[in-house]
Order: sequence, then C-alpha cells, then structure tokens
Amino acid sequence: MGEGDQGRWWSAAEPGFWRRVVGQLGTALIVVAPAGRILAVNPAAERLLGRAAEAMRGEDAHDLLHRDADGGRIPREQCPLLRAVAERAEARGEGDICLRGDGRLIAISWTASPLTDDGAFTGMAVLVTDAAGDRSARRERAAYTRALEDLTERLTLVAEITDVLGQTLETDEALARLGRLLVPRLADWAAVDLQVGSGQVHRVAVTGPEGRDAAQEDWRERLPEAGEEARSPLVQVLNGGDPVLQREADMAAPTASALAAVHSGFLRAAGATSAVTVPLGSRRQITGALTLVRTDPAHPFDTSDLKVVSDIGRRVGLVIDNARRFGRQRAVAEAMQRNLLAPLPQPGRLRLAARYQPAPAGSQVGGDWYDAFERKDGTLALVIGDVVGHDLTAAAGMAQLHGILRSLAWDHTGPPGAVVDRLDDAMPAITTVPMATLVLALLEGSPHTGPWTLRWTSAGHPPPLLLTQDGQARYLEAGQGLLLGTPPGTGGGSRPNATEPLPPGSTLLLYTDGLIEVPGSDLDTGLARLRRHALALAHEPLDTLCDQLPARMPPGSTDDVALLALRLPSP
Repeated sequence: MGEGDQGRWWSAAEPGFWRRVVGQLGTALIVVAPAGRILAVNPAAERLLGRAAEAMRGEDAHDLLHRDADGGRIPREQCPLLRAVAERAEARGEGDICLRGDGRLIAISWTASPLTDDGAFTGMAVLVTDAAGDRSARRERAAYTRALEDLTERLTLVAEITDVLGQTLETDEALARLGRLLVPRLADWAAVDLQVGSGQVHRVAVTGPEGRDAAQEDWRERLPEAGEEARSPLVQVLNGGDPVLQREADMAAPTASALAAVHSGFLRAAGATSAVTVPLGSRRQITGALTLVRTDPAHPFDTSDLKVVSDIGRRVGLVIDNARRFGRQRAVAEAMQRNLLAPLPQPGRLRLAARYQPAPAGSQVGGDWYDAFERKDGTLALVIGDVVGHDLTAAAGMAQLHGILRSLAWDHTGPPGAVVDRLDDAMPAITTVPMATLVLALLEGSPHTGPWTLRWTSAGHPPPLLLTQDGQARYLEAGQGLLLGTPPGTGGGSRPNATEPLPPGSTLLLYTDGLIEVPGSDLDTGLARLRRHALALAHEPLDTLCDQLPARMPPGSTDDVALLALRLPSP
C-alpha cells in the first residue's frame, strides 16, 4: 500500500466520517436499541417511511411501524425483528408491512445485524428496502449480477488455466490438464489439433463428459492449401483466420477435404448445437486450434464466449510452444549426456556396471555423470559426480570435468585427494562449472587375485555404499571434503583421503543424490532406504542390481540419477 492509500484509510477515522457515510447511504438504515426502541435513522429511512427522524427516535420500532396486511397491529411475540434483537443474531425478512407516516402501507425487505462495543451488545443495525419498488430495476440488477458472476467465473477460469498449464513443460500433460479444466465448466467437449512439420495436422486430444476419448485422437492429415475449404472453421483458423463461432445451422455445410470432414464428423458425434474454434497462439505463430462444443440448445456459445476462448487459445498456444522448445532442449541435453558417458572397462575378473537415468518428464536434464578407467600404472579409477544446475550448461560442464579429471588422474601417482585439489584449482580457469560434487576412488590390487584396497576422497558427495558377501552393508563416510568450487581458503589444507580394504565378493556402489532424495523425505530416510534395497539385491547379477535398484526407489524425485557399481570376484 502506498503513502497515498494510507492517507485515504486514515481519513476514514476522522471525526464525523462515518456519520457522513451513513447520511449519504442510499439504503434506509435504522438503528434499534436492545429494548427495541429506535436510536437513529438516516435520511434514506426518513424518505422510505415518510417520517422525520425526530418523530421516530425513541419510539418502539415494532409498535410504530409493524403492521399486518390490513393495517392492524401484530403481537410482539410474532415480530421477527424483535426476536432477532432478543437473540442478538443476524436476521432478514421479506414482504413485511410497515406503516408510513402518511398512513400508507408499504411492503419492505430488511436485513438486521448485531452491533457491539468492546464485546457488549448495543443494538441492531437494520437495512430496509422497498419490496414493492421497481421490479424491472430489480430484474436488471439480477441480470447484471448474473453477468458479473459469469464474467468473474470466466476470468477465474482463464487465470486458473494459465496457472495450471504453467506448472508443466510436457505437451501431453498440458493438454490433459486443459481438458479437465474446460469440460464441463465451459464446454461439453473439447478438441485440440496441433500443426506438426510441414502443414500436417494431428488431432492430439479430445475430451468429453467421460474424460479423454482416445477413439477420436491420433488422427492426422495435411492442411489444405490456403483458400481451400474456406468454409471449414478448422482450416480457416489453422490458415491464420479469425476465431469462428458456429450455430447448429452452420454445421450442415458440406465439406471437401478430409481435414474438414473429420472436424465435421467430430461435431456430429458430439451432438454439437454450437461450437467455437480458435487458434492456439498468435497470428504470427499458430501452434494449432482449440474447438469447444456445447450440446444444450438452450445454452449456446455467444460472442463473449468466443472472446474468452480466444484468450485461452493464445495462452495455451504459448504453453505448447514453450513445451516443444523445452522438449527439443531436453532431448539434445540427454543425448549429449549419454554420449559423453564413456564405456566401462572390464579389467581382469573385476566387474563394472553403470546406469544413467534422466530426470522424470517435466524436469530438466542435470549434470550427473560417472566414469571408470585404468590409469597408466594399471590402477582402476572410479568417479561419480554431479554438476550444479539442470540444463544444457550443466551437461556441458559435466563433459568438461569428465575430460579434465581423466587427464589429471591418468598418470598421477599421489592420493586421490591431491588429484581433486588440482581439479578444483583448474576448474574456474578452464571450465564453466560454478560448483560440483564428486567421489574419486582408486582400486589398488591385482584385477585378477587382489587383495584390493580402496582409496578415495569425496568433494561433498553422498558416501559410497559397500555390500559384503556376509550380508552387511555400510556407508564409507570417511574422506569427506568441501564441494568443488568452494571459495579459496574456506577449508584450508589439502583434501582428506580415506582407505578401506575390500573383501572378495563385495560390491561397491557409487551414486548421485537423485537416487536418495525424494521431496517430502529427509536424507537419512533416503540413505536407509537405499541400503535396505541394495542389501536385498546384493546377490543378484550386477546388471540386475543396477536395473532394479533405481526402480525400487519411491517416485517423486525431480533429479537425474547416475549409478556406478563395482563387484570383486569371490574367492
């Protein structure tokens, strides 16, 4: 609220403000004391009742005004206003008779509300109107109110459609939501046709009283040349014409093209008595067409409906266009990410398996990645990482880290923490990655006979999980350091390293946080869930474990998942 608004509100508290409001009120107002006597009336009440305020003040409201249809007095116990005063409750009356000062009887309607002062009941405020006034004016007001309510409902629907469709970037989900919003609130049937490729049209969604009607979907036909089928609303709209309102008589026109014939067949099958067809998008970028059908001849579409549906079409077209753009970007990012994940080596009797699972539909591709390679000295290096972000930039950053880390680790003879320190130093200069997490682990020992020792360091990444043949599972929580990209001097010193002997037949799991983080669930719960499911699959073949483990985790994750598994040979 601005300063000017505050000033206007403060003026309402000035002395005499509410007295002036009541005096200028066009509706009659009577204030009645707890005993039923009139305390005050406004000028509108004086005019309605034909009595001066001085003549009414202090008088018993019932005795002075209330009469039966013949002008006779009514027993006090039958007075609904006095009963409301006694009960200190809101009340209303319709068609009561009042005696005016000139002796005429008038029918009134009234509404009473209790008045309190610091919680104490002080009387009733009674609004009174002439029930026998101009009935045409009342009808006009009712019609205006209905029109206003209808307009409000339509604007609410448009706003709701904009909000709901804005929550998804998947075309099919957006169309499913659109159908549920339009049917039956605005129409009995809804159909969406999208333009795909060079003039080809697909009928991708039809929603009726029972929901989606798959039998009328999945139809496609090339759009006729401009000028053909000018009388077909669908062809007209898809060719850039104005929105079309059809009455029942307009639907009997013959059709020449298959596209127009399918549309006319849909209208007949739906039992349409009126229909509107509007473009999806703007004149410059028409994505498709939306057709709404009503089947009740008593409630056909009108020009105001056409304007509302046209507004909806513009908004839906924008959502679909954004969804298509997002889908193309997502496909590029996912393809790039999969292609950059190198094939796994299989040194000696060691077995490796990995999986990459993109984020669920509606989420963006992230920067999760894995890698495994043999260093110059024959040591096996295992990497799991996650670049901050969920877009093409994150996927590209993952590729940069992937290549740099391989180069740094290939011939380095020091501990893994030293390699990651070098990566952290180089990252701001030669990558676009702001922050990232990863685990770099080195497996020392003969790939055929062992014994095997794991040396690793973690840059803020979830801990590896070790499964042993005796049915034990534990997280390797040592070796934790700061995320890559943490400001210099934050941690101080070199990164920590950890060492763990790995028993024969054991399985080591490296994973990203998409496998353990689910909205509404804390991290400890996610880690416990992963440990439980991994134990249940520990004796399965490695590929089976990698396939089933992500599938057993609860739905709801909005992140992608990378999983790298190592299994050592049994004795």
